[in-house]
Amino acid sequence: MSQPHAANRALVLTQERAFASMLALVFPLIAACALLLALAAPLRAEGDVIRSHGLSAFGDLKYDAGFTHFDYVNPDAPKSGTFSTWAFGTFDSLSPYILKGNAAAGATVFFDTLMTGNLDEPDAMYGLLADRVEYPASREWVIFHLRPEAKFSDGTQVTAADVVFSYEVLRQKGQPVYKVLLKDFVKVEALDASRVKFTFDPAAPLRDMPMTAGGLPVFSKAYYETRDFAESTLEPPLGSGPYALEEVKPGSYVTYKRRDDYWAKDLNVNVGQNNFDRIKFEYFADYTTAFEAFKGGAYAYREEFLSLLWATAYDFPAIAKGWVKVETLPDGRAAGTQGWFFNLRRPILQDARVRQAISMAFNFEWSNESLFYGLYTRTDSFWENSELQAEGMPSEAELALLEPLREDIPEAVFTEPAFVPAVSKPGNVADRRVLRRAGKLLEEAGWSVGPDGIRVNDKGQTLTIEFLNDSASFERIVNPYVENLKRLGIDVNYNRVDSAQAQEREKKFDFDITTRRYSMSETPGIELRGMLGMDAASAEGSANIAGVSNPAVDSLIRTIENAKSREELDVAVKALDRVLCAMHIWVPQWYKPAHNIAYFDMYDRPYTDNPPKISLGETSLWWHNPDKEAALRAAGAIR
Repeated sequence: MSQPHAANRALVLTQERAFASMLALVFPLIAACALLLALAAPLRAEGDVIRSHGLSAFGDLKYDAGFTHFDYVNPDAPKSGTFSTWAFGTFDSLSPYILKGNAAAGATVFFDTLMTGNLDEPDAMYGLLADRVEYPASREWVIFHLRPEAKFSDGTQVTAADVVFSYEVLRQKGQPVYKVLLKDFVKVEALDASRVKFTFDPAAPLRDMPMTAGGLPVFSKAYYETRDFAESTLEPPLGSGPYALEEVKPGSYVTYKRRDDYWAKDLNVNVGQNNFDRIKFEYFADYTTAFEAFKGGAYAYREEFLSLLWATAYDFPAIAKGWVKVETLPDGRAAGTQGWFFNLRRPILQDARVRQAISMAFNFEWSNESLFYGLYTRTDSFWENSELQAEGMPSEAELALLEPLREDIPEAVFTEPAFVPAVSKPGNVADRRVLRRAGKLLEEAGWSVGPDGIRVNDKGQTLTIEFLNDSASFERIVNPYVENLKRLGIDVNYNRVDSAQAQEREKKFDFDITTRRYSMSETPGIELRGMLGMDAASAEGSANIAGVSNPAVDSLIRTIENAKSREELDVAVKALDRVLCAMHIWVPQWYKPAHNIAYFDMYDRPYTDNPPKISLGETSLWWHNPDKEAALRAAGAIR
């Protein structure tokens, strides 16, 4: 999910990659799993087997088995028109689930999953390809019952054999993160054509296993008998989802067309959704160029992440004439984890004192005043702006989890309040008081200032770091930070690369510092393995961008996965948040709990000022107003 912070590479990536795969392409499947994590909530239990139309965490499902549609939709929304927006960088593939190639924005619309989430229950899911599930109270296995009407776009039946194939091909040929997420799956078997059973390791954390299975995309086994799943391609894949490919020009644009023959168009989980005939992504290599194109009507919807533009540039004629609407809408989600992340795989960055010193050189207060127009607040938690954020000294319940792990945890976790970034004076970009403290940390870590002003260690090595960045608009933020690092005697390389280079280097962990934003679930679980787990640290292309490989972190993740109540979960997440912040694996950036959006006034939506908590739903809940579009075209407002 994208967050309305100042523009930077992390948020451009959020728009391109996360939106590209409907919230999952920055770290494929993980964001989707974050939305779908849950314990099973029963509709009916017979003996030890629970049978239900959905799955939920720590309580009952909001929607009964007979629900007709989700509360936040307009069930009578018309179907027509085009939703157009922009994406950053380039693409050369329509395959979003593999490591090879860069997938186009939105490419997951081809595929359905066994179950689906919704926007007002962050930890619940309901039947899509499967209409019901059954499982024991232990959750050691789950059986999904496929709907007889579920069809691929070529009219063939979706069967249990297709589900088994999808699991196997993702594990064998999908992005490496799938091996991490699916490692506790013992067996997946087709009981018959319409029933598929997932069996899990009984010694594993089982709470999230059925939901992880329910969130897997389903592919056609027959289709891939003549195609290599691992090879990137621009051939439109065969899926069972609501959209098909209409037109693609690699690196320029991609357009998806709503399928009139979509098997699930009238299903309760889809009523009032998938309202646009077409969804189009226009690609741009530069943020400012994309903004200028929007002003000219090249595309119709834009969420603004660049504070400079939001504060100074949204006064162009189309707004004054009423053609473009400009709004700030509340964002009720946890703000997420946004910052410059260190690559802990680099020997030079394995000392936490070095990382903390580098972090201290970023003067957020000056940046917010001078560059961001005072729009933002400093991030100081991996679960910022939520009840899961660690604060103050650890509670007794947290200490009960942390004490057995003390050997692998920074001592400051036990002796100091939850870490918060250094506060600098806003008047001057170089707060010498903070920089002196940072310099002392570097001295303690063995990095002394040499005759030429550059820090070296006792082996004569130079303290050299490189920032990986592919956004010209982010340079105004990075450059002052780089100058402060140079004042500390750090040799800083800052060479901007194009987006394709940046993506490839991140996949191979070929960087020192890069920008990333993670959307953190308020019911976290198995997705944390991919972000922070030891197994993912060495998995090429994984979401563990920092290379965190710490037994205590893994232990806390297991505790989170095993939590049996909201109270247990909250304690474990706060303990993990406290540890991660004390490890200094990132330089925290900023957040603002709002969506800053602008769009040509030809869309309507089912809410006014209060969108669903999880998402604005602009590509699905909104709908096209043909009369408004006709008026804009008559006025020459859009092309």
